[in-house]
Amino acid sequence: MSKKDREGPSKRQEFREKRRRAQQRNRWIWIGLIVAGAFLIAFVLIYPQLKPAAGILTADPRARPNVNRNSTGNPNAPVKLVEFSDFQCPYCKEFWTSTEAQLISTYVTTGKVLYTYRSAGNWVSGNIGDGGVESQDSAMAAYCAADQNKFWEMHDALFTNVLGEDAGSFTDRRLQAIAQSIGLDMSAFNSCYSSQKYLDQANQDFKDAQASGIQGTPWFILSYSTNGQVQTSSIDGAQPFSVFQQDIDTALAAAGAQ
Repeated sequence: MSKKDREGPSKRQEFREKRRRAQQRNRWIWIGLIVAGAFLIAFVLIYPQLKPAAGILTADPRARPNVNRNSTGNPNAPVKLVEFSDFQCPYCKEFWTSTEAQLISTYVTTGKVLYTYRSAGNWVSGNIGDGGVESQDSAMAAYCAADQNKFWEMHDALFTNVLGEDAGSFTDRRLQAIAQSIGLDMSAFNSCYSSQKYLDQANQDFKDAQASGIQGTPWFILSYSTNGQVQTSSIDGAQPFSVFQQDIDTALAAAGAQ
């Protein structure tokens, strides 16, 4: 055995081995940094969608008789009242806050009026639907809640949690949080909402509102029959209960049902 063999690896071999180990260590450091960076980016992107939406208020329960999706009351009532509305509209919320409960207790609970809520988007500058995505999405969310027999609970929760027109009231996250606040099956709701199951119905609401001659939201259509002929009249805006009372009583008298 030579003296070189007895002395072990040469300094060149030792240097190569140190360099190989350093390169391997650096590769692992870079891999670690890349993985950590990927997790950080994923967290930044995903966490806002996972964390609860702040400030969701619980709506006070309201009694409504004979609920059938977005209608409440006797389906054979002599007078039908359709509200074309928008969950973002401040005047629509004013009607819901000040007048709706008395109208229901006086006429719907007594079987005289069938009351139906339909969405007409946000009415701005005379163009229906200008409220945009949030008006449409909140309408679709309410119809999805109707699949679980909670249209009116969602209706009340949406008005309770509106922040203002085009103020981010009804982003996807807030709609999900509002749906959760009324106890919906979230898997079923999310499937319905994400598939836009009720987009066509929301669009049909727009079209029917236009056909009715809508001038703003809320907009109400009264219909009743006299001598076999259907008669209609309209009420524009968040009028006080006395205006609804006068028009409904007139319709009931004309229908011979007062």
